[in-house]
Amino acid sequence: MSGRVWGMLLVLCAAIFLEGVDVSMMGVALPAIQADLGMTTGELQWVVSAYVLTYGGFMLMGGRAADLLGRRRMFLFWLAVFMVFSGLGAFAGDGWVLILSRLVKGVAAAFLTPAGLSIITTSFPEGRLRNKALLVYAGTAAAGFSLGLVVGGLLTTISWRWVFIAPVIMTAAILAAAIVLVPKDEPLERSSGGFDLTGAISVTAAVLLLVLTVERSTHVSAAQTIGLLILSAALLVLFVITEKRSRSPLVRLGIFASGPLVRANLAAILFSGSFFAFQFIVVLYLQQLRGWSPLQTGLALLAIGVDAVLAPTLTPWLVNRFGNVRVIFGGLVIAALAYVLFQPMAMDWTYAAMFPSMILLGLAFALVYGPLTIAATDGVSGDEQGLAGGLLNTSFQFGAGVGLAIVTAVSTAVIGGATTSAAILDGYRAALLVPVGAAVLGALVIAVGLRRTSTQTPTLEPA
Repeated sequence: MSGRVWGMLLVLCAAIFLEGVDVSMMGVALPAIQADLGMTTGELQWVVSAYVLTYGGFMLMGGRAADLLGRRRMFLFWLAVFMVFSGLGAFAGDGWVLILSRLVKGVAAAFLTPAGLSIITTSFPEGRLRNKALLVYAGTAAAGFSLGLVVGGLLTTISWRWVFIAPVIMTAAILAAAIVLVPKDEPLERSSGGFDLTGAISVTAAVLLLVLTVERSTHVSAAQTIGLLILSAALLVLFVITEKRSRSPLVRLGIFASGPLVRANLAAILFSGSFFAFQFIVVLYLQQLRGWSPLQTGLALLAIGVDAVLAPTLTPWLVNRFGNVRVIFGGLVIAALAYVLFQPMAMDWTYAAMFPSMILLGLAFALVYGPLTIAATDGVSGDEQGLAGGLLNTSFQFGAGVGLAIVTAVSTAVIGGATTSAAILDGYRAALLVPVGAAVLGALVIAVGLRRTSTQTPTLEPA
């Protein structure tokens, strides 16, 4: 690769690094935000959910925008929007302002991320070179998430507002570099034909309503919960009907004829849901129940960051040796084991007892995240790379939102009105059964493809 191509890849990696840092810093800062703004646990999960759900809901539209309007144009514009609304969150005096900031940042990320991913998949030919670029890209995202845990802890000890100020500074630097290094879009060969706005709104509304229904299920009647679920399902049906009739659909439904693509997206939903559910409960356990500081919490979770080393080194060798499907399956099994090992958590638990779960989860990330990115985009035509990348990222964000809602509902239901440490601990243990189940189900989904795996595997070399 030429120096300019390396520069482009570094800029795109910096952007996904920023996204990882932003998400993980927020996770560590949640208890401080709750204490300062007086938010309930249900309201607090929306600081994360507002971001991941608009991120996932508009990701498909973002993928089509990249394909139809220009990848560089979308990347630069929405990077700027991300920067502006990070600044808004820094000055939030009420919970709703913070949630609004996160909501718009989620929309910006929904257009920004698939644009960056599709720049990579269209700049590198399918095969060894593209796979290596994607694994470097995925490893960078993982590194951002891991370092964000520590950086978030450090910044939160000063003020949680620095968790919003830091991304402003980072985004400004990335934007300046991107203007120089990201190549201009080639002339579009086909008309954009407009956007399927109805499809984007219906699928986003359906997902938001589903998560809201799950989160509030412990506070409202069964009839109201069932009614909201029916309404969410009706919106999903509207989305499917819209896609069938639209001249320029948000999602070409025929793309789901690919079994590997469908299994990759289902696995992404379950893996992401399991991890975000785990992190949410563990952060509350360490800070609110055990009294650990944000910095101590970030350092405790830092072992997960081993994936930043393993993703570009061990993962390529394993994929080359065993193939994508087997590597993903192994990663999901390891994730389930990591969650099971955290079940005996107690008030006197030492970090030595927690460490096996953290290190195994880092290994699981290395084995699942990058290979899923490859599996979801392999064999997809160039003019639908943005769509394929958007689908995968939608699955990751949708899974995160649903996982957060379910663990919040389970822990709230078990704890009830109790305030004793023992009752709260029981609620957290019950909630941690959610990530165990999700990881096991994800492994079963991928296992379906084990017998259908092609004998050909991508040729990779460790970076």
